[in-house]
Amino acid sequence: MGTEDEMWSIGELAERAGVSVKAVRYYSEQGLLPEGGRTGGGHRRYGPGALERLRAIRALRALEVPVTDVGPVLDQGAVWEDVVARRLDEVERRMTALRWHEASLRLLQSAPAAERAERLRLLGGLAAPPDTTVLARFWRRTLPVRFPARLAAAVVDAAVPQPPADPTPAQVLAYARLHALIATAPAPTVHLADVPHRPSALYTGLAEAYELAAADHDEALDRFVAAYADALDTRDTPSFRRRLAGLLVQGADPLIGRYWQLVGELRAPSAGPTMGAVHGRMCLALKRDVVPSAQLAPDGPVRAWGE
Repeated sequence: MGTEDEMWSIGELAERAGVSVKAVRYYSEQGLLPEGGRTGGGHRRYGPGALERLRAIRALRALEVPVTDVGPVLDQGAVWEDVVARRLDEVERRMTALRWHEASLRLLQSAPAAERAERLRLLGGLAAPPDTTVLARFWRRTLPVRFPARLAAAVVDAAVPQPPADPTPAQVLAYARLHALIATAPAPTVHLADVPHRPSALYTGLAEAYELAAADHDEALDRFVAAYADALDTRDTPSFRRRLAGLLVQGADPLIGRYWQLVGELRAPSAGPTMGAVHGRMCLALKRDVVPSAQLAPDGPVRAWGE
């Protein structure tokens, strides 16, 4: 415990550590700062080791490590990495929120007077950073009943864009419009809703076709058509391709097209095409395959799901 000369009062310890007496008393009462003894009058006394510990406590609290974690960090080295990792996660979440706030303010700062009310309305319905729950719920509504959970999770993961950690004002606007679009949207048109088919075969095959198309493989169109043929229990023939082209046009939903347009505005160019854009390319390739080139308008729109 040391001699009396090596012991400090609570005020002396506080002065040496650069903290308040109230803080020393609080940490002592929390069991974080062991006392070296008491005077005959009952006043706390602290040894030199308390100074180093108090400085460590102050450093951890300055980093906003919770009081409940300070003791384990100092006394149990094994929890050090976990506590620091948690704090880093919390700080990153706060920084992401601040980046969204900054980009939102810049979006308002640059807004023409005629657009300020609309942008305020859009931003008012958006958390910072946004929550993807509404988007995920929307896509789950498009999937058939009794759809395999693993496949449903894969579809939702591919269709729901993650909010960028450091958004531009344009990305904030795109995400706000996307969120508003889905929040008030009616039930979307379910793919091939009126045609008996095997959804699992369709979505599994489409995922493979999209992957090939994104990599510009020549087999992409064949795999795209095969996905529908497998789902409809038929074969890939010229007649089926003509029928499929008609089904895709009939099943087009403008809401889905707008969704993918906004996702495209939200994504960084380096992220590559969206799933909807790839689907649109496949629909265009199919149309070119079944319609004589002389009948194709050079720049005409392709009305298809995900355009």
